[in-house]
Amino acid sequence: MLNSELQANIHQHTACTNIAMRQIFKKTDKSFIPELPRFAFDGRIIVIQSESEAIRAVEALRHYPVLGIDTETRPAFQKGKSYKVALLQIAGEDLCFLFRLNEFGFSPCLVELLSDPSILKVGLSLHDDFLMLRRRNESFVPAGYIELQDFAKELGIEDMSLQKLYANIFHKRISKNARLSNWEADVLSESQKVYAATDAVTCIQLYQELKNLKENKAYELV
Repeated sequence: MLNSELQANIHQHTACTNIAMRQIFKKTDKSFIPELPRFAFDGRIIVIQSESEAIRAVEALRHYPVLGIDTETRPAFQKGKSYKVALLQIAGEDLCFLFRLNEFGFSPCLVELLSDPSILKVGLSLHDDFLMLRRRNESFVPAGYIELQDFAKELGIEDMSLQKLYANIFHKRISKNARLSNWEADVLSESQKVYAATDAVTCIQLYQELKNLKENKAYELV
């Protein structure tokens, strides 16, 4: 009787453990992504077009424990042509500021925020973003960052574009339709604003979920 009860308890414990475990893919088959439900940020999006507005926005961002970072640059369709970074997105969990660097530059308050080691910033392919930002301010030295690609590698994940990583972890898709749009347009379209904010906010979501999976070992790599 004792043995049967023990076996039942073990079986029940195993079943509960299996339910709690998350399956994540080592490699993500992009063919399944279009079938997933779309995620788009629906919180507050605030476009910043002057240094005075940027100063107030930075003060608000300093109250968040984690910031998501991304940039956008106008695409160049001619050989030898290139543009400086046009947009810097910095997000908290429930809002995102879109700083139009093509209008007022990489202002000192933004440089200070992104160089502050006491403020945690997360992003994907940050090396590329930093290179673009340094083209606007050569003295910029980033600090206080976590690169999500490195984080994902620690879990054994190999496909680490934002779209594939988000689909892998959350089973939702992120639209990339606005990626090659004109980020120096006089007025950003609604689709551009949502696209830009979504990229920054999803970095926070990924950081929090990857951190949780890593700390609790609550995943199975398949």
